[in-house]
Amino acid sequence: MGKRSVACAALIWLAAAWAATAEAADSAVVLLYHRFDDDRIPAFNTTSSQLSTQIADLKNGGHVVMSLADVVGAMRNATPLPDKAVVITVDDASASTYSRAWPILKKAGLPMAVAVATDEVDRGGSEIMSWAQLRELAASGVVIASQGAGRLHMAKAGAEAIAADLARARARFEQELGAAPSILVWPYGEASAESMRVAREAGFVAAFGQHSGAAWGKANFFYLPRFAATAAYGEPDRFRLAVRSLPLPALDVSPDDPLLKVNPPAFGFTLAEEVPGIEGLACFASHAGQLRVERLGPRVEVRMDKPFPAGRGRINCTVTTLEGRWRWFGWQILAP
Repeated sequence: MGKRSVACAALIWLAAAWAATAEAADSAVVLLYHRFDDDRIPAFNTTSSQLSTQIADLKNGGHVVMSLADVVGAMRNATPLPDKAVVITVDDASASTYSRAWPILKKAGLPMAVAVATDEVDRGGSEIMSWAQLRELAASGVVIASQGAGRLHMAKAGAEAIAADLARARARFEQELGAAPSILVWPYGEASAESMRVAREAGFVAAFGQHSGAAWGKANFFYLPRFAATAAYGEPDRFRLAVRSLPLPALDVSPDDPLLKVNPPAFGFTLAEEVPGIEGLACFASHAGQLRVERLGPRVEVRMDKPFPAGRGRINCTVTTLEGRWRWFGWQILAP
């Protein structure tokens, strides 16, 4: 199936989905994958069978699988998205994405995005996609996103090192693909306020992490969430819960820097709109389980007594809707 056929199939499915529902949304669920049929690191793996089952769930569940670039463009322009919009993204340059995942997705007429670090592609090897394969994917409509050049721990790197890494990657993308990506994926999901500033100044329009939640059009565009769909996270019940999720409309997140200066943090956010059933809101931390939640009008304060251990940690806040879907707000932190 060529690029035109894939595009036509996607448009036909999109039109059908729009015809089936009059609802519009300002959010989308972005899924995160890593490797396929490669169980050496089980947590990163998705089998071909599991991926095929997930595709069937998406089609049977009335979901609209869209291009990452189209979803980001719609959210930036405040253009309504279809209800149950979903995006498929794959991190890293694993050859299994080209040999295993893309044939399945192409046959199903579904778009995807691949985020790569240019140094890894340059090093090459049998387990890494080549620039020729990436050019083929791009020509077929696959969105190529950047992970920078050396896959830095950007939250810990200085502004000059981040800017140099992104510039080096841009030069390689332009040389090999003819254009540089406008979307960044944070390596390891790690970001800081400073790295977000540098990414914006480097010309990126959005950046994605590895924390859970639906990507919302009024959220911080340089720290958008994605649901992992690998291994146990891709099992049917959890997958269906994730792809039907809605955003918890959280603004004014505090602290706004995911790189903690105070640990444990005084974490909180303001609800941008009324949320029916908000009394049932529950928040959890990866290191401490369920947390104490205090509300003063639209402001939500999340209290924890136990500091995060050094490294990556997560906070997730969820509340169910009357329709049985979950509103979800996630945040990944990095404790020094």
